[in-house]
Amino acid sequence: MTGVRWPIGSATVGGMSERVVRMNRAVWESASYKHVREYDDLLRQAQIGESLTSAELEILGPILRRRPAVVHLQSGHGLDDIALIKAGADRVIGVDYSSVAASAAARRARELKVPCAYVVAELPPAPLRDGCADLVYTGKGALIWMPDISAWANDATRLLARGGHLFVHEAHPMVPLYDWDPHVARIRSDRGYFNRSHVNDTFPAQGAVEWQWSIGEIITSIASAGLAIRELREHPEPFWRPDDVAAAAWDGRLPNTFSLLAQRP
Repeated sequence: MTGVRWPIGSATVGGMSERVVRMNRAVWESASYKHVREYDDLLRQAQIGESLTSAELEILGPILRRRPAVVHLQSGHGLDDIALIKAGADRVIGVDYSSVAASAAARRARELKVPCAYVVAELPPAPLRDGCADLVYTGKGALIWMPDISAWANDATRLLARGGHLFVHEAHPMVPLYDWDPHVARIRSDRGYFNRSHVNDTFPAQGAVEWQWSIGEIITSIASAGLAIRELREHPEPFWRPDDVAAAAWDGRLPNTFSLLAQRP
């Protein structure tokens, strides 16, 4: 599938994306058992509540101080939800299509007595009412699961109350091109920035198909959904590093993450 290009906003050809989504969901469900095996360690991290990066908090701080109701799309292990509460959010609803991940996150929230609840669902659409969120938060490996970026942006907009914000902190679209050479930052010969997808060959979702969206496509989808772009920042730091890897691509010279803030008028 690498190298195939579809119109912006849609990667559906002959039902292929539906098959890929089913396969990806099975792969992610299996990978999410890591959240169960490492439950105690994740619980300790959740108690500290520091999973949000400094780049995220710099942008989100003023919004979180208003005690927003938050929807976290593709909430994963849920540590960010507890950190959002610690930083000021009134409550968080996480949505993830892994029942394993959502169940483990819900258990942690109950143990720590924080106002976080979880829904198991494939996105989009989120099974939540229109305008239920002051802040929609997502990222850190979320957009790669979306075969239709326009449908995702429209659904995120639907969830926002007037004046509400969408915040995305995500791997930079250049990241799939980097190899993990420890000495020289290199571009992989088997991938391209304008490819539509690639097969994940690393943890946590080895074998899954990841959809590739350029910065331009992401911004266009959000603006076309009716949101006003308030801020876009690119960062050299990755949001995730395997413990045993020190890649030259992470040495501060290349973009590894971006933060995007948009607002519903």
